[in-house]
Amino acid sequence: MANHIRVPITVCHYPPGTSKWNKIEHRLFSFISLNWKGQPLVSYEAIINLIGSTRTRTGLRVKALLDTKEYETGVSVSSQQIKELNIRRHSIHPDWNYTISPQTN
Repeated sequence: MANHIRVPITVCHYPPGTSKWNKIEHRLFSFISLNWKGQPLVSYEAIINLIGSTRTRTGLRVKALLDTKEYETGVSVSSQQIKELNIRRHSIHPDWNYTISPQTN
């Protein structure tokens, strides 16, 4: 994607098992749970409507869309393709934080 849009992309992952550090996810999940109130999740439409109608007391609104696109499975990235990426790892948690810049071909 960085090559396509010709812009560096910075990626910052949360370490495994630490989604509680994601402040937005943490704030939203409790409100989604409250809004759910144990209703049966019988269809994608029911789930999307439930999530999409969630609001917080401070006015945060959730937007939910169903992605119906079919994605190819089993796609592998070779070691050579990984080596060809223009990746600059950050000094703090370099496995989780890095910038992918466009290749200069």
